[in-house]
Amino acid sequence: MPRRAIPGLSAAAMSDVRRLELRRPHGDVTAGATELALRRYREFALSPGRRPLYPRPADCPAPGCDLDDVRYARSVLDEVLRRLPPRARAELGRQVAALDVRYLARTLPDPFADERRPWNAGPWWYRRLESP
Repeated sequence: MPRRAIPGLSAAAMSDVRRLELRRPHGDVTAGATELALRRYREFALSPGRRPLYPRPADCPAPGCDLDDVRYARSVLDEVLRRLPPRARAELGRQVAALDVRYLARTLPDPFADERRPWNAGPWWYRRLESP
């Protein structure tokens, strides 16, 4: 994965992100995953236009393609935010929170999300209407 700096994060926060990604790769939080997930989430949430956006599952079964699903990208960011130290969490959290506002404004709630998966409705970002 690419190892680029995340725009808007301080050098100290970037260091914390890199340390987290490299210390113990945990599931989907591997080297470069934070930057890639944030970029994917940003591209989706800030898509031009005013029409509703519909997240869609990743079409590619290969590892790394999972981030094609913006909901999965948001889950990676959630995992990173839970594991970062407080200052880095606050910096990255501000960016993610601003994108969450846009995501909620541009997607529609799925009124049947809880009925389809009563055992696990999942995080709020999965309970939005997806592309048919």
